[in-house]
Amino acid sequence: MPFNRRAFLGTSVAVAALATVLPRVAMAQATPEAGGVLRVAIDQAVSVIHPLLTRVNPEYMTAELLYSGLTRLGRDMQAEPDLATEWQANDDLTVWTFKLRPGVTFHDGAACTAADVVATFQAILNPDFASPARNNVGPIDTIEAVDDTTVRFTLKTAYADFPVALSYNNARIIQASVVEGSFESLRTSANGTGPFKLVSYEPDRLVVVEKNPDFYDPARPYLDRVELHVFPDLGAQVSSLLAGDIDMIATLGPNDFMRLDGQDGIDVLRSASGQFCNVNFGTDIAPFNDARVRRALALTIDRDAMVDFMTEGLGTKGNDTPLNGSYPFFKQIPQREQNIAEAKKLLAEAGLADGFEAELIASDRPAIRTQLAVALREMAKEAGITINVTTMPHATYLDQVWKKGAFYVGFYNMQPTPDGIMKLLFTSDAAWNETRWNNTAFDALIAQARSTIDPAKRTELYTEAQTLMNDEVPAIIPAFFDVLGAKRAWMQGYDIHPRASVFRLDFAWLDAAAPTKG
Repeated sequence: MPFNRRAFLGTSVAVAALATVLPRVAMAQATPEAGGVLRVAIDQAVSVIHPLLTRVNPEYMTAELLYSGLTRLGRDMQAEPDLATEWQANDDLTVWTFKLRPGVTFHDGAACTAADVVATFQAILNPDFASPARNNVGPIDTIEAVDDTTVRFTLKTAYADFPVALSYNNARIIQASVVEGSFESLRTSANGTGPFKLVSYEPDRLVVVEKNPDFYDPARPYLDRVELHVFPDLGAQVSSLLAGDIDMIATLGPNDFMRLDGQDGIDVLRSASGQFCNVNFGTDIAPFNDARVRRALALTIDRDAMVDFMTEGLGTKGNDTPLNGSYPFFKQIPQREQNIAEAKKLLAEAGLADGFEAELIASDRPAIRTQLAVALREMAKEAGITINVTTMPHATYLDQVWKKGAFYVGFYNMQPTPDGIMKLLFTSDAAWNETRWNNTAFDALIAQARSTIDPAKRTELYTEAQTLMNDEVPAIIPAFFDVLGAKRAWMQGYDIHPRASVFRLDFAWLDAAAPTKG
């Protein structure tokens, strides 16, 4: 596709970075077969199906089945065509033009045109709507429908990652008429251009979709139907996969991964990733408004032990920043190690020589959140810090704690770019500004990096941003997880994505051994 040379330079580092992806089970190279019902186990309710508002992996999976974006994210973390077939930028990367597929229709038969793209992005950028995509689709100034199949984006600053940013989970195209009239209807119904159409929606139990016969690729999807089964009991997922009652577990924990590894008829799936659990501090609430207290807690952590405890060795150490070697433009800064004496010194300087007591809240999904909380509780004791761990149902956590609490455990997927994760969580205008850190120097570094083309300079800027974050510790990030999953051997055309929230099930198919084939 047409692409500016300087834009290529800005993204080529990402391809090299993915050389670190771990070996995986080889995917079958046979010719895909049509038909069959794919049964997928998911670990939490699909509470939101509005494609601009989804928040967790089962919701992202559902939206991906039903809707399309302008671009989609390949396994190499590069942008691939979706509704847009090609794109190009002006020389300074501030104006991007996308050509749309002709003849694409929504599930209700209405044509999908540039006007729908414009309306979608105007909704995303509307601060009153609060879409998570608002700060992750790039520095968009204006969007224009040049004609029915051409969309022009004018940006506020140069942005080499723009086509990748448009693959963001919440940037899926919806009808202009829905934006203007029945926007809230998408909370309970669906009308996209995606490979599947909604059949039924029971948030806490089952979501069913069927093949869209009018999908823009006549060969896909190969499956007739996909069923997303909610399994609150994670052990039941594994038992159902072993019994052949389901075909795929979207997300696995380390213990279940090891239980399934080597089982007859089962393929375990693993990829290195920037996925992490963190401990979020409300940096505007005492005692966590003092960076010395936050650093002290970070210094209580034995990170090698944390990786072993949380990931069973299926992960890598974190350094209290959201970047690791899976990202482009990453450069290692000095690793923080456990130092109890220094932690006690910092607490004394902060007026807490006798330590302090705090409640640490963790959602029950995924279970790794509670494991992190318990590990931190035990490690912090030596510095005189008493942590009381509270675990609550995920829905309650989202309603009462998320983005509100002073001390709680988060869980985040890898984003397509360093800019994506920083603008999602840590800049002052982040969509999910949980820590309320609001550091203007950090904001300036991220802004400069996103508008810089030279890869070496971008690496330098992101390294400086990591150094600042590591020093101030708005959140503790002790470990990164490999992304884990599993499937029956009869499921073909699927491999786990390092982004964790990207699934590409329209490429999946079932061979003749599948009990739901035909």
